[in-house]
Amino acid sequence: LQPVESGGGLVQRGGSLRLSCAAPGFALGEYGIGWFRQAPGKEREGVACLSRSDGKTRYLDSLRGRFSISTDNDRSRVHLQMNSLQPEDTAVYYCAVTPVQAMCTMPLRERLYDYWGQGTQVTVSS
Repeated sequence: LQPVESGGGLVQRGGSLRLSCAAPGFALGEYGIGWFRQAPGKEREGVACLSRSDGKTRYLDSLRGRFSISTDNDRSRVHLQMNSLQPEDTAVYYCAVTPVQAMCTMPLRERLYDYWGQGTQVTVSS
């Protein structure tokens, strides 16, 4: 299982992007998903997750209301919708996948996730 992120790019302050995570042959919506980001010079942080156990989503408190997770109807892909983007959202965003039937909680624990994408760059200009 190799997740691949897409959808990153350059956007102006206040704009939106939708990141996608896919793994050919796998319905990622049936797995636990974590979205992480790493800004230059900072540690990687978890921003949102989808729990495999209860299907619920959870978000970093500071991002609640701006970011949201969704899945395709066939549950093949998982998306991270990001609205009202700010320069401080600039980072490499990673999709991580776990088959574990566990509820994700904030702060996200990286060690919960077994499979990681290569990341997609999001740059928000001011």
